[in-house]
Amino acid sequence: MEIRHLITFQAIVEIGSYTGAASKLGYTQSTITSHIQALEEEIGGALFTYIKRKLQLTHLGRELLPLAEDLLSTHDQIKNMQSAYQVKGVLRVAAPESLTISRLGPIIREYSLKYPHVKLILTNGTCGQNQIDLLSGRVDVALMVFPQLNVEKCIHYALGEEKIVLVSNHDGPDHFDEYKDNSKPFFITNEEGCSYRVMFEQYLLKHNIHNFQSMELWSIEAIKQTVMSGLGFAVLPYMTVKEEIDNGKLKVVRHAGKFDPIYSHMLIKKKKWLSPAVEAFAELVLDSVNESNKDAS
Repeated sequence: MEIRHLITFQAIVEIGSYTGAASKLGYTQSTITSHIQALEEEIGGALFTYIKRKLQLTHLGRELLPLAEDLLSTHDQIKNMQSAYQVKGVLRVAAPESLTISRLGPIIREYSLKYPHVKLILTNGTCGQNQIDLLSGRVDVALMVFPQLNVEKCIHYALGEEKIVLVSNHDGPDHFDEYKDNSKPFFITNEEGCSYRVMFEQYLLKHNIHNFQSMELWSIEAIKQTVMSGLGFAVLPYMTVKEEIDNGKLKVVRHAGKFDPIYSHMLIKKKKWLSPAVEAFAELVLDSVNESNKDAS
């Protein structure tokens, strides 16, 4: 069994196709196929199958995956023994847009200045997608805004509760009840699967409110601009609208009851060995949270 065969196996799992793995690793597709065939011959069974034309792991493949990950993690540790304390390489971070625009800027700037030999790749996605990307190995660190989490196979840091607010433009109603009697305003929101969108939609169901049309937009900035135009209201993390509230472009709309709590989280996939680049990023995030808590107290 060769390490390169396990690297190929892991790449196929991460990307979901032989073609994608070949592109990532710089191999021909026939080489990728020969690597998997060699693994299957040695292990004694198929590692992948197609279900409705989608590549999936077999039972044997699922059993191999954590063992391969541990072995490759140990392999990385051995390769980096001489520079075990040097922060370098590639760091892949996934975060929702809300945390990216409100929290991550100063952290990434400080990280880049302190560790110039790390190539940091930041991707934005829904919290659910970020978690999938972490568990599949596509990213090293996932940041999320989500209700309480209990995640296996991950190192989990709870970063604190995020205040979620209902906002309108400066001429909008002071209380949400004024919206309920008017079917014209839109609920301006982001993509399906967003945690605070789901939370608010559950709030509407709980209070038997059904008269709003939704307008789905591509970014928080687009949502804010649309709400400021007077077309409707939005539900967003307070950290993303604080500036507009402070300068009077948006205002918080009072509402009956309470929203279910939402929290910030940082997840790192459990491995036998974490790279110094991952550990250094996690340390900066936690330091930033601690500083924010001190300022708030």
